[in-house]
Amino acid sequence: MFLSESDSQSLWLTIRLAFAVTAILLFVGTPIAWWLARTRSRFKGPLGAVVALPLVLPPSVLGFYLLLAMGPQGPVGHLTRTFGMSALPFTFWGLVVASVFYSLPFMVQPLQNAFESIGDHPLEVAATLGASRLDAFFTVALPLARPGFLTASIMTFAHTVGEFGVVLMIGGNIPGVSRVASVQIYDHVEALEYGQAHHMAAVLLAFSFLVLLALSVWRPTTLKTARRD
Repeated sequence: MFLSESDSQSLWLTIRLAFAVTAILLFVGTPIAWWLARTRSRFKGPLGAVVALPLVLPPSVLGFYLLLAMGPQGPVGHLTRTFGMSALPFTFWGLVVASVFYSLPFMVQPLQNAFESIGDHPLEVAATLGASRLDAFFTVALPLARPGFLTASIMTFAHTVGEFGVVLMIGGNIPGVSRVASVQIYDHVEALEYGQAHHMAAVLLAFSFLVLLALSVWRPTTLKTARRD
């Protein structure tokens, strides 16, 4: 195998992180996206800007403030100490929390677009048939938004796999704990191990290509199925 044990370990850690972040954001991002798509509140603009902030904010800046918040003197650090938990920085779950914030727009924005594309008519029809708002959400909105869920999940997973600045700030470089694939590549380059760096980079390059290929192939198919339904 052309990957060393430490390379394989960092890839497995990255996959675990990406799955955890995608699963959490499916639960957290869906209600946020639904609210942004349906509300007429004056707070829609500010909340939308907060959600989109990681798209333009340097990862090191976001990582720095998350590090302060989760550190021993930060509000999250005080909370974890109160419950007898260890501090989140330089742990796997610290990476999860940071990645949830950093990947939030990659989940919320595709879902918001999918919900907005549904329009009011299907939900109004469901209401005339006696469906409550909650029933209409689960039986009408979610099935019609399947293409958006597919896109959001794939993009969130792929974005988490490629993270570097935020995970380095929060997790450092601890083997088996916080050394993800992108940090492993950085280590190889820093040690002038260009061969190993090429191997790891090739794996991530192939993964990125397959993600884009999957989106281009599956999304039209899912759209056709959703329209038939």
